[in-house]
Amino acid sequence: MKTDFSPTARDYAEFRAGFPEVLFERLAGHGVGLTGQRILDLGSGTGSLARGFGRRGALVTALDISEAMLAEARTLAAAEGLAIETRCASADATGLPDRAFDAVSAGQCWHWFDRAAAAREVRRLLRPAGRLAICHFDWIPRPGNVVAATEDLILRHNPAWDMDGGSGLYPAWLGDAADAGFLDLETFSADLTVAYSHEAWCGRIRASAGVGGSLPAEAVSDFDAALAARLARDFPGDPLQIPHRVFALVARAPGERCKVSDDSFY
Repeated sequence: MKTDFSPTARDYAEFRAGFPEVLFERLAGHGVGLTGQRILDLGSGTGSLARGFGRRGALVTALDISEAMLAEARTLAAAEGLAIETRCASADATGLPDRAFDAVSAGQCWHWFDRAAAAREVRRLLRPAGRLAICHFDWIPRPGNVVAATEDLILRHNPAWDMDGGSGLYPAWLGDAADAGFLDLETFSADLTVAYSHEAWCGRIRASAGVGGSLPAEAVSDFDAALAARLARDFPGDPLQIPHRVFALVARAPGERCKVSDDSFY
C-alpha cells in the first residue's frame, strides 16, 4: 500500500489528537524535551511532538518528507507563537551536520522509515549521550468498540491496509535501537481516553494511512459517508470516547553526559 499524507494534511492538522501531556512529562524525566535542548523531530508531520517540545523551551527542528505537512506545522506553530524550524528531507538522509542535536524524536512514524538506516542517521546526528525518543499515541481496538468497527470498515474499503488490530506497543523498536549501538533502553506506556465528536472522528479517520493517506479522493468520500452512517446507527453517543495508548522508547547514544544549562545535565 503506497501512503502519502499530503492530500490529507488539512484533516491531519485539524482532527488528529496531539500527543498528550503525560508523554512530555514522562519524556522530561528521561532527559528529553528540556529547556534549551536542541531537538530534531523526524517525520514530524504537522508538528505535534515538535510543538510540545517547543512549549517547554526546547529549540526544535521539524523534519518531514511532505512539504504540505510542514506547511500545516508552520501554521500551527505560528498560531502558538512558537519558533520551530522546518526541513523537508527523509529521516535516513537529513543532510544535517554531525552531532548537531541533544535529542532526536520520532512520533507516530518510525514504521514508515528504513528503520536501520534511520537509526544510524540518528546516531550520527546526536551529540555524545544524546537521547533518541520513539513515540506513539494509538487508538486501541477492543471487541465491539467504535475503533474495532472503524477498522473493519477501513478494511472493507481498503483491503490492502494492514495496520488493524494494533496493541499500541512496539517491542521491535528496541532491537532497532540496540542494533544501532544505543544504550540504556527504556520503554513506558499509559492508557487514556480521548473524546471525539462524530465529525471529528470521521476527520481523524480521513487523516489515517488506510483512508486519506492511500485512497483516491472519490473512495475517501465514499468511506467517509459509510463511517458517518455506521456511527449514527451503532454508536449514536456524541462525543465518542476513544481508548488510546501512549508508548515511548527512550535510548541513549554512547558518550559522556551533555550539559544543557548551568545546573542541568541529562
